[in-house]
Order: sequence, then C-alpha cells, then structure tokens
Amino acid sequence: MHNFFKVSGGIASTLVSISFMFIPESLFAKYNIFSNISNEMNIIVNRILFLLGVIVISMILSTIYMCVRKKITIKGHNYTIQIKYGDIQKIKKCKKVINFDECFTTTVGESPSEIKPTSICGQYLLKNPNIDMDRLIANAKLKPAKTNSKFQNKVRYDSGKLVPNGDDLLMAFAKLDEDGIGMFFSYQEFLDCLSILWEEIDKYYGQKDVCIPILGSGLTRINGQSLTQQELLDIIIMSYKLNTHKIKKPYKLRIICKKNDGFSLNNIGESL
Repeated sequence: MHNFFKVSGGIASTLVSISFMFIPESLFAKYNIFSNISNEMNIIVNRILFLLGVIVISMILSTIYMCVRKKITIKGHNYTIQIKYGDIQKIKKCKKVINFDECFTTTVGESPSEIKPTSICGQYLLKNPNIDMDRLIANAKLKPAKTNSKFQNKVRYDSGKLVPNGDDLLMAFAKLDEDGIGMFFSYQEFLDCLSILWEEIDKYYGQKDVCIPILGSGLTRINGQSLTQQELLDIIIMSYKLNTHKIKKPYKLRIICKKNDGFSLNNIGESL
C-alpha cells in the first residue's frame, strides 16, 4: 500500500506541475460552479476540484501500472538491483546463480537424498546431464568446509560458495540432514550465506549482469517460522545494499521471481 501511494503521489505531482505550468488562470475563472462566490474564490474552488480529479486519475493510472509491470529497479550510488518475474533458466546475456545443496549433489530423482526434477537445480542438471562436478570444483580451487555433511559424512562446502561453469555460477546452498534432506537455516545462517555469496559474485561476475533466484524459500526460519518469498526477497535486497561487495555499474544484480499467491513486486520493502 505504501508503494501504491508513492507511485500515485509521483504521478499526481507530475501532472499537477505540468498542468499549472501550461493551463492559464483564465481557464479556471471561466467556469462558475457556485454563482454566489467571488471570482477569486471561484478560481480557488476550480483549482481544488482540478487537483482532486488529477489525484483520482493518478490512482487509476497507478493501479493499472502496478498490475501490469513485470519488473522493478532499485538504484543506489554504487549498485543497481532489478527484480523481475521470469524463469532463470531462460534468462540470457548474464551469469546465472544455480543453487545446489552443500555437497553439490548431481543425482536427479524422487528419493529424499536426490535433487527434485522440478527444482531450479534439478532442471539445470536435466539440461546438463554430463556435468563433471568434481572437475569444476577442482578448477575453481574450492576448499571444503571444515566439517563434513551430516549426510553420509560427505565432503561439503560452505553455503554461498560458487563454482563457475561457463556463464553459470553453481552455488553450494542447502545444508543436508542425515537423510539427505535440506535442513532449515537460521536467520543468521542465511545472512552469513548471503554475505559469502556477494563476495563470490564480486569475484566471478566478469563485467556481466548476474541473475539469482529468491534463495531460501521453505528452508529459512526465524523463531521457528518459515519465511515467505516476499520476506526472503526483502532480506536479500537489504543484505546486498549493506554489503561492501557489489557488482559495479553499469552491470547489475538481477533477482528472478516466480509469480505465486502472496507475492508481489508491489510489496517490496514492506516486510522489513
């Protein structure tokens, strides 16, 4: 709602400024709605009615604009963030972050320890069935985490670390439990992961935009409560703004979102 009034106010202010600049005062004096008031008061009344009309029109235009827009851009003095609806697998001319689990599992299937085929990681692996993860990790000189995974004591990597594969940046993310199922992050663990991610992106973006999905959906909790996609997006944006590692202009961070119930680009920033 705050964003709605902000957009409406901006449109109304622009329309009023332009109108009062070009509409002569004689036009406001031409129409006498109330015959028993002075000419000066009549001009004031007409201006007020005109202003109210502009506000109504601005609200209608804002409603249409906010319903049809598919992206929003947030700019700071040293960064640009673009949030848009889409499918990260179909985005081109950028580097894409694909989130794996902490062990970079590559087996796709329906068992608890396998990557679900409908996930971003699963779709990526199905399109790249011959991926050699061990070679990619070795080429990236990525060091394992200090402790092994709870799942079969496998080698794991700190959440947020990246392994390049061409223009794709494969990301260690979800921690695994004893059954190979993604464990819940605490709020602080999620922030720590994002901090590592921004540093890694700064190292690998190579003068290209970088696209990331909304990370942590269904896995991140605060005080035992899972965070919504809307809340996660706000945290990701705020974390990036505050971090010293950023993609240098004219390149930008792009966050790719899926449309679903309870999520809207119009509500960005309202959950913090």
